[in-house]
Amino acid sequence: MSLALPVVVIGAGPVGLAAAAHLLARGYAPLVLEAGREAGAGMRRWAHVRMFSPWEFNLDKKCVALLRETGWEPPDPAQFPTGGEVIARYLQPLAATAAIAPHLRLNARVTAVAKQRRDRMKNAQRDTAPFLVRYDTDGAEHEVLAQAVIDASGTIAHPNPIGASGLAAIGERAARAHIAYGLPDVAGTERARYAGRRVLVVGSGHSAFNVIADLAQVARDGGRMQIHWAVRRPSLRRVLGGGENDQLKERGRLGSRIGRLVDSGVVTVHTNIHIDRIAAQDGRWVACGEDFALPPVDEIVAATGFRPDLRLLDEVRLDLDPGTQAPSALAPLIDPNLHSCGTVRPHGAAELAQPDSNLFIVGMKSYGRAPTFLLLTGYEQVRSVVAAISGDWEAARRVELVLPETGVCNTQFADEDAAQAAAGCCGGPAPAGSDACCVADADAKAAGDAGCGCAAPAVPIATIAAATGKAASCCGPARP
Repeated sequence: MSLALPVVVIGAGPVGLAAAAHLLARGYAPLVLEAGREAGAGMRRWAHVRMFSPWEFNLDKKCVALLRETGWEPPDPAQFPTGGEVIARYLQPLAATAAIAPHLRLNARVTAVAKQRRDRMKNAQRDTAPFLVRYDTDGAEHEVLAQAVIDASGTIAHPNPIGASGLAAIGERAARAHIAYGLPDVAGTERARYAGRRVLVVGSGHSAFNVIADLAQVARDGGRMQIHWAVRRPSLRRVLGGGENDQLKERGRLGSRIGRLVDSGVVTVHTNIHIDRIAAQDGRWVACGEDFALPPVDEIVAATGFRPDLRLLDEVRLDLDPGTQAPSALAPLIDPNLHSCGTVRPHGAAELAQPDSNLFIVGMKSYGRAPTFLLLTGYEQVRSVVAAISGDWEAARRVELVLPETGVCNTQFADEDAAQAAAGCCGGPAPAGSDACCVADADAKAAGDAGCGCAAPAVPIATIAAATGKAASCCGPARP
């Protein structure tokens, strides 16, 4: 492989531009391919959102060094920027520097990465063959050879659907005109769409928090609206997080703020919600599951997270965790099913390396479907990755980052998990050998009654909702 070939960086967000800066510092010629019209185009989708981390956690050292050469004045490190401020005050000036600008191509969407003249099946001379990167720009296809590829394309363009099975709910596509994914600017540019309306927010992460907080502001300003919030967990205790114990204070405060909105009745919470269907009803939309139908709403915000688009890497060899879709060595550090605390140990090339050498997935995309990514993590990733590409594995393995604790330990909620497992639906699982679906059902039948109703033949949710305006929940009152 020719060392004269560029290192292709996919994406000109904060992590992609940091990769370019580190490559330049080590004497490499980067080629940064950005699908959008500007650096940070992905961040533009949430430009109105204030970040949980202050400026000091959002700047890469190599990038700052390049900016200082232009006379750039750094922002107050203690202030919390919005996504738009990061673009305007950091990414755009960085992209315009004499060091970065010649290596940046905008409106260049990468469509595929492969090994030159070797599909993923072919072994012969694979390690010495350069990468072939195909991209579209100005309506034409182009190809470039590369000695290494760093994929920092992110996940913001690929939101998760509403359906609880990981698929779009039945009817979700039909309701698409009334569903916004991610972080719509509900209190700003899209205010007219939501003010005075019935709105359902689906999701339990901090994207949902931001949307709910902004909707509450619209309601306080005289919007006269209903705000419904659907979460899959059985309670909000874990969802709302660590509060003041979170070392990212703004994040902790946001969770506390959402808790107060719930307590005051501004937001109606629906817990243990797994949506399978979205149906039209009298000009509104009803989200339904096996045993419930939520109140009809005008608009839905799907703050359900994001997933990586791996199609462009289909012809290279990847080693990804089957659950998170993160690099296999990284997955145990970030998998919310396994990882107990908010802090993720700093990691780099060793955890991100793929079977095709000199191919790395970095930034938010490296986390696959896992949440809670910090820019500092991405900057440490690319520092290490670029060191590895240059052959400096001593630097690649060295840890040069200490992260704040970005949440609370799951072990703090062990009592909740135990209670949930014991209780389940209507008291928990039925006794072994009984003809019942749960403890309450078994008790009712033992007393000579028909049962608790859990195992009753299903009645179409739309019929229940149309007749009563409510839907029966499992062994309990209808959801308001």
